[in-house]
Amino acid sequence: MSKHPNLLLCLLRAVPRQRVCTLFIIFFKFMFFISVMIYWHVVGEPKDQGQLYNLPTDIPCPTLAPPIQPSSTPTPGNIFFLETSDRTNPNFLFMCSVESAARTHPESHVVVLMKGLPRGNASLPRNLGISLLGCFPNVQMLPLDLEELFRDTPLAAWYVAAQGRWEPYWLPVLSDASRIALMWKFGGIYLDTDFIVLRNLRNLTNALGIQSRYVLNGAFLAFERQHTFMELCMRDFVAHYNGWIWGHQGPQLFTRVFKKWCAIHSLQESRACRGVTTLPTEAFYPIPWQNWKKYFEDISPKEVVQLLNATYAVHVWNKKSQGTRFKATSRALLAQLHAHYCPTTHEVMKMYL
Repeated sequence: MSKHPNLLLCLLRAVPRQRVCTLFIIFFKFMFFISVMIYWHVVGEPKDQGQLYNLPTDIPCPTLAPPIQPSSTPTPGNIFFLETSDRTNPNFLFMCSVESAARTHPESHVVVLMKGLPRGNASLPRNLGISLLGCFPNVQMLPLDLEELFRDTPLAAWYVAAQGRWEPYWLPVLSDASRIALMWKFGGIYLDTDFIVLRNLRNLTNALGIQSRYVLNGAFLAFERQHTFMELCMRDFVAHYNGWIWGHQGPQLFTRVFKKWCAIHSLQESRACRGVTTLPTEAFYPIPWQNWKKYFEDISPKEVVQLLNATYAVHVWNKKSQGTRFKATSRALLAQLHAHYCPTTHEVMKMYL
């Protein structure tokens, strides 16, 4: 009989401990949620958006080559940029990315798909970025219809199911999914909006870039329409989906799929197999993300040539560098890149900033 009171006493003593553990778990989850929200408020949104609203909505256009025939929908072989948020006011880096691609590919359509653009025959929003990009006859601004983009792909059911839940990295994940579907459906070249294109990319096919010894990156993609590698990327996206780990649906996904594609354990084992090529880091990521501040440091023109001798396009790591100030007329690496590869954007920056 004496055992029962002792057992009851032990249980009563355990209650406060359980309460403490429960409160600790609740507190931890709350703080995690708050930290994620602060992260996206401070880091996740471009910090120069406010400046753009104070700028004029129209600019005089430079003299350019005659326009090529536009198309109302994306066609195979285009160069694509994506904006999966509702923003329709491109910042200066976005403008530079598209301008540099348009200038280095005058024979190609450069298609900017923006989720926030109105559909149908509605006119485009009036702002400086859209006005500037409208100067280039081979640039098209089109609305991004995500439901239509994912239709008839392995991503369709995932997108429908994802509408009802909250995830901390939703916009990057949505961008990761969109670029894969875009390459599979249409083929061509995809670029993130924080690239500055230095040379023509048309000789690159079924290729992506190496970010580091261990990771590939999908910020640049060049693939034929309905390529099996892109199909496998879509299937892996769904089969191993985890929207709570940064990069899991992006760089880590491309790394996983390429290793399976080539039946290798390390990226050092193969640079190309079964028709898919991984390009060296200097091709698109000559400056690693850990050294992103180098873009804002002064550098001589001779050093620029040496640094970018084997580079097709420069990735500026906007996730880290956004909001960092530099003088458009300085010797900073980024200022020199703007001056050479997106001179129209550069002139506007000098005039209004």
